[in-house]
Amino acid sequence: MKAMFMVLVLSLIGGYIFSLLHIPIPWMLGPIIVVMLAQFIYKGPLNWSGKLRDLGVVIVGTSIGVRFNIDLFTMLGSILFHMLLLNIILIAGSIGIAYLTSKWTKVPMKASVLGAIPGGLGQIVVFAEEEKVEEIGVISYFQVIRLLLVVVLVPFIVAGHAVGKQIVDAKFSLSLILLIALAWVCSYLMKRIHFPVSYFITPILLLITLQLFTPLTMPHVPGFVMAIAQLLIGAHIGLMLKPHMVKLPIRILIGGVASALALIILTFGSSFIMSFSMGASFATSFLSTAPGGLDQMVLLADAVHADISLVSTFQTFRLLFIFLLVMPLMKLFYRWREKKECIREQEANVENVNV
Repeated sequence: MKAMFMVLVLSLIGGYIFSLLHIPIPWMLGPIIVVMLAQFIYKGPLNWSGKLRDLGVVIVGTSIGVRFNIDLFTMLGSILFHMLLLNIILIAGSIGIAYLTSKWTKVPMKASVLGAIPGGLGQIVVFAEEEKVEEIGVISYFQVIRLLLVVVLVPFIVAGHAVGKQIVDAKFSLSLILLIALAWVCSYLMKRIHFPVSYFITPILLLITLQLFTPLTMPHVPGFVMAIAQLLIGAHIGLMLKPHMVKLPIRILIGGVASALALIILTFGSSFIMSFSMGASFATSFLSTAPGGLDQMVLLADAVHADISLVSTFQTFRLLFIFLLVMPLMKLFYRWREKKECIREQEANVENVNV
């Protein structure tokens, strides 16, 4: 509890300072930066409950659900085409970046690809362990540094493109508490059956269903509730970059940063495809394609008043595309290559015996 309280205090200090400086999404960026730096100075234990991070994600998902634009369903065909196109560009670009990174850092191609693909850290590490990849530390560093750079840099890229809407802060209500509680319970149950990204996707699906099939009026989400969600998520991200990660070889440290920057540039360029063909704003297009965590990108979309329905749809599709298609295909590819190598070894042994 003492370790968690320390992280909470650091997060509050970071959020307050960043809000005074008018930095985008201050209550997420502040905790990330202050907690991350504190790990290199403070020698005591620092900890943050995964359940608190999940609660932050549920709040974000609930916020999206109550404001989701149901009219998007009428554009589903066009949206699906763009989602497939942009994700194919992203995965192809990620593999290309991984190839160049592998050549320069001398990291095996398999580990380099797993480090470059913008999926969830936990799922990528589990996949690497199942595939018996030895470079788990390198993969973790590549994934964490990408997330940190995206979360830190992207807000400043889109901050100048904020849509100037007149925002009237909503009032806190009992119905909102009940909805968040219901979303949490449903998300927990979906997590038990291994539903992907359950704490984010479940609240959105739940609230969309309630809007479509019940006469319930959806409550508004006050700004301070979103600030709480930012803090709960930011504290968790700040603890992801461990001090031991910076003890890797300098080539790998530089390679991780270069790989992350290359992905940001790739998605920056590909976002113009969506912007021109769908007529979306730059902030909406870039946040829809940026290789960060979907909860962070949606929080930023909310801060700059981008289309959170479109951003959440594209970001969710990217994760599902990677989890349900790309990673199973990678597994099949490496199984096929292993069998091919075994056959080659057997043929070589037979030739040696004959000689």
